[in-house]
Amino acid sequence: MKKEEELTIGEKYDDYALSRVPRSERKHWFGIATMRFGQISALSQFLLGAALGYGMDFWTAFWAITLGAVILEVVSIFVGIAGMREGLSTTLLVRWAGFGKLGSFLLSLVIAISMIGWFGIQNEVFANGIHQIVGGPVWLWSIVTGVSVTLIVLFGILSLGFTAYVTVPLFLLVVFYSISNVLTKFSFGELIALPVPGPEIPLAVGASMVAGGFIAGAIITPDMSRFNRSVGDVIKQTVIGITFGEYIIGLVGVLLAHAAKTSDVISIVMGTSGIIGTIILITATLKINDWNLYSSSLGVVNLIDLGFGKQVNRTLITIILGLIGTLFSVLGILGAFESFLVLLGVALPPVGGIMTVEYFIVKRYAKELKESREKGVLPETYEAWNPITLIAWVASIIIGLTVHWGIPSVNSLVAGGFLYWLLSVIVHRGKKVTYGEVKTYQ
Repeated sequence: MKKEEELTIGEKYDDYALSRVPRSERKHWFGIATMRFGQISALSQFLLGAALGYGMDFWTAFWAITLGAVILEVVSIFVGIAGMREGLSTTLLVRWAGFGKLGSFLLSLVIAISMIGWFGIQNEVFANGIHQIVGGPVWLWSIVTGVSVTLIVLFGILSLGFTAYVTVPLFLLVVFYSISNVLTKFSFGELIALPVPGPEIPLAVGASMVAGGFIAGAIITPDMSRFNRSVGDVIKQTVIGITFGEYIIGLVGVLLAHAAKTSDVISIVMGTSGIIGTIILITATLKINDWNLYSSSLGVVNLIDLGFGKQVNRTLITIILGLIGTLFSVLGILGAFESFLVLLGVALPPVGGIMTVEYFIVKRYAKELKESREKGVLPETYEAWNPITLIAWVASIIIGLTVHWGIPSVNSLVAGGFLYWLLSVIVHRGKKVTYGEVKTYQ
């Protein structure tokens, strides 16, 4: 093994992309919780809160945020505990959590595309905000901001944590200053009683927008929780990060939209906290966008390992994906924001359901994971594919898209987990059944 001073930049900051995170590298839960809160407390959450506030009264928006947040917390906690125990990223963990080689390949592809899509969306929001403040072409600011985030992600979990410690406190100051300014014109009672300013959004659609807005972040929780030390740490960081993030930022966005009678977030913040507040708000977008790019890089590293049997460097992949995501933002993909959220709200939750049922209930690889975990290595083999997973995944997506009762994201989540369990019981009948074997590249 190389000494620390002999490692290249790429090797030093590879962040265990294809291996377990050693116990010696685990972090204090508060730092991880700050990063989790930072993922949610961004301009995009204000954008979502303002969109809900423009189409809902306060209490309908409150329940939409509540339902969406509960979905996110349940998914995040269960998959996060699995990631913490094994010290593995999402796309690596699923090889032994129901998906096998083919399923892990497909999920890596979905997550990589989703995260790069989000990177493009967030980067476009970032660039548009700077354009409104200082002028200049949006495409140029998209390049500047995209390259800046890429440089942050190159250094892995260390730079992600530092960015959170800087941006989150400043962001909260702007949020509370903005809402305090509004409360000088309205009493709180008057503010929550204001009528819906725009076309109404149904509760189910609103809840799916909230869940869909961060469901990708919930599914990739192991990317973050693999650096945690205990189950309690995972629960604390999830409850604090998601609850405060969704309620504080989301509901403030709702109230500001009601007061200003618009969903134009930049105009709202400019009117309440001025240029400095707007700059801080826009800068806080860095905190979610760095994780979008980080998780996408982990997914692509896993994708190449599965598809070509090659271990590539995460930092190199980060540079390539950062350039692609920046190009997306230059081309402009923000217009599909709402439909993108709703689609993710039914396509990704089943992954969390399937992972949870396999890891905690079916447990086909429990023995191999335990033995290899004690040695600090990966299990020697994993299955080539799992037809039960593919059937449950596709069926649950169809259910989420076609069943109009309830909340689509909840429907697809529950359907994915239940169908996987039911088919596993019928097919396996209490015996361990795997579908082909592939050797792990150690």
